[in-house]
Amino acid sequence: MGIKAYFSNRIYKNTILDENVDTIGHALFVFNRAKQFAFSTATKEKRSGLKKRDKSLHLTVKNRFSLDDYYTNSAVQEAKAKEKSLVELKKLYMKNKETQIKSIKKKIKKDKSKLTSLKKIKKTFRNGKPSFPQNSRMKKLGNYFVVQFKNKTDLYYHTYQFEHTYLDAEIKRLHTRTGFLNFKLNKYDDSLKSLKTKIPSVVFGSKKQFQAQYTIDTYVNNHKLWQKTWEENRYRKMVISGRKDSGCGNFVFNYDWTNKVLRFKTPKGVLVEIENLYFPYGQEKVESRILAQTNCKNKMKYGKPVAWAIEDCGEYYIFKTMFDEESKAYVNHSKTDGAIGIDCNVDHFAVSHVNSNGQLLGSWSLKFDLKGKTSGQTTKIIEAEAIEVVSIATRTNKPIVVEKLNTTSSKLSNPYGNKKANRMMSAFAYKKMLTAIKSRAEKEDIAVFEVNPAYTSQIGKMKYMKRLGISIHEAASFVIARRAMGFKEKLPPVLGTLLPEKIVGAHHWVHWKYISNALKGIHTNSYYHSNFFNLDRFRSTNEFFASGALTDLEIKGLLKLKNGKTAS
Repeated sequence: MGIKAYFSNRIYKNTILDENVDTIGHALFVFNRAKQFAFSTATKEKRSGLKKRDKSLHLTVKNRFSLDDYYTNSAVQEAKAKEKSLVELKKLYMKNKETQIKSIKKKIKKDKSKLTSLKKIKKTFRNGKPSFPQNSRMKKLGNYFVVQFKNKTDLYYHTYQFEHTYLDAEIKRLHTRTGFLNFKLNKYDDSLKSLKTKIPSVVFGSKKQFQAQYTIDTYVNNHKLWQKTWEENRYRKMVISGRKDSGCGNFVFNYDWTNKVLRFKTPKGVLVEIENLYFPYGQEKVESRILAQTNCKNKMKYGKPVAWAIEDCGEYYIFKTMFDEESKAYVNHSKTDGAIGIDCNVDHFAVSHVNSNGQLLGSWSLKFDLKGKTSGQTTKIIEAEAIEVVSIATRTNKPIVVEKLNTTSSKLSNPYGNKKANRMMSAFAYKKMLTAIKSRAEKEDIAVFEVNPAYTSQIGKMKYMKRLGISIHEAASFVIARRAMGFKEKLPPVLGTLLPEKIVGAHHWVHWKYISNALKGIHTNSYYHSNFFNLDRFRSTNEFFASGALTDLEIKGLLKLKNGKTAS
């Protein structure tokens, strides 16, 4: 069950009586003033800890604005809903701020370690015996000094040039950056303390519009124009909650669906009629709900409320109706015949079709380009691909499985990492992808399951990428589908030889965590040449990868891992 909102056709103001336009405008103004007063009163009482009224908030608002119980109840409900949303938003902000503080502390620690190392090197230069740590990018080759980077190597011809051109400049740069990071850390600490102690508030009409009076030239030069726009934003919406004991589900609004006429009573008691009002998408459902409520004999027990809303869009009004819709009885939740696994990525959906035994029947990618696209364009592109994803599930009569990701914290956790990776993560519209898939699946009566995303890419890369001849993302989508069906992913026997004895009996995710960290330095394409499932070859060569598959650096890292395992 979920609340659905249905939008009416546009009701242009020039098609209704002028007195009705004025009456609706007054109703919007009074309702929003009541809502803002209720929110302001509750916020001030929280901040001061004092209750400055004798009556309840409901009665205080009712008496102050001369409203009936239905308008008052809706205004107070809206204010309380705003309070609750701010509390939840505050929790999210605090969590994000803690993530940012953690990443800054990690960066400061790393920079201080580099600074200490450079100062030690500087000391050796002062002593006349230049030396460098074993794994340093700085080296002495004959009479020259070199600094090796990823894409270039800098050459210095003598000691003086290296010491003063590179070493001193690098020490100064790290000192400066550490100072900036400490300043940023203190600022974030203050923000976190403020979030923990401050009672949040809200700017009705939007903070952006409020600041526009100082930032946009049009409004700076014409304050009356800004004031008009500001008031339009503050008093443009009204939501009246439904009542299950009402004849039509609402005591204020009454929709005559046979004649397409909406009638409602304003706070002044004036009856307003809106003719030729219908719902282009969902007229039958609105009629069905109102008819069922009208014919309901025991409304107190079986009645269903219907909420209504008015939105002033300038030249026209939009009317909305909202009510609970029962969940469909014939949604396909069964995974006995298999599932469709989806791995969402920045520029494509990786799809896997899995049978009842957890075997791969097929896999492919649905590519799209979101680079340079606006938010609206991104939504449309993703929705088009989501339609294709759900159509696959509809044709195969199988549910869809996706990962349950939290990309909000992921986008904040590594701001000082790889720029390209951060740019891709920032462009990763996962929430839009998930919403598009779920919305389309609901229309097609297809269930969508969410699974824990732990190590899906690592498992796919090491177990299935080479064996099935598919990409890492398609392999991950295969693992996602299998996980929803209850299959466990054990380590390949060859990789089990790398596990320390103390974790051999642990949960298989612990094994994957250890192996993923141990082999993180190996490029993805190298796994197409792995010997993880060829026990005979492994026994004869004692090599995890085919000859020539790894670079010298990767071979060196793998050798250290083997030696460490042997030593333990």
